[in-house]
Amino acid sequence: MTLLTHDRYCDEIVRQVAGLGAVVTSGADLSATVPTCPDWTLEDLVRHVGRALRWTGLIVGTRAEEDVPVDRAPGAAGPAARGDAAALDAWLAESGEVVVGALREAGPDAHAWSWAGIDTAGFWARRMTHELVVHGADAALAAGLPRRAVAPDAIDEWLEIVRFVQRVLPDAAANELRAPGSSLHLHATDTPAELNAEWFIELPDDGITWSRGHEKATVALRGPLTDVLLAFYGRLSPDAPGLEVLGDRELLELWLEKATFG
Repeated sequence: MTLLTHDRYCDEIVRQVAGLGAVVTSGADLSATVPTCPDWTLEDLVRHVGRALRWTGLIVGTRAEEDVPVDRAPGAAGPAARGDAAALDAWLAESGEVVVGALREAGPDAHAWSWAGIDTAGFWARRMTHELVVHGADAALAAGLPRRAVAPDAIDEWLEIVRFVQRVLPDAAANELRAPGSSLHLHATDTPAELNAEWFIELPDDGITWSRGHEKATVALRGPLTDVLLAFYGRLSPDAPGLEVLGDRELLELWLEKATFG
């Protein structure tokens, strides 16, 4: 697995923030329910993302040694009035500037506490990139707009998070993903061969493992990269147009139910 460079992650945060802002100012109903996050409206989702960006900017900018309450991040509360697309967009854009400024100033190796035990600014650059990728897709779905393409690194990061949860949270649902001899294969059908956008995932007793490449598995999920990612995150139905499930569907459904942060 090859990570993107720190600057590339920062550039991608800028791009993804702009894309989410475009949804906000598209005329979409900010009070609409987000289908993939039904407890949130579109405005709730955008405020969640903005708070996460400002919280991360504070952690990285102060080189935090421990967790910091999100309400300590300047401006985390967002615009006072709800339903104001222009104010929400401006606040989101400023949130992006806060975190990207902190990340670029720090560089990838600077110390910054994280919940994953990888206490570097580089961890946060990657995490915020994919936080934006997935929530940007959530917002686009809520607004009925096209979803943006993503890099294979988003799937790599999600697999790392699931493995981390298995190792440190013994009561988490992800610990039920232990089925020796069972495996999943993800196959992105719209990427060049050099990206190697295929994954072979095994579920041994000591936690999930994976490698890049084409191998026969218990169940396979095939389709465009963006849709494979969103389905693997549980954001899109495996039955969505363009996706194909081959093999033991129950194993894929078990993954979708249990692969969570906790």
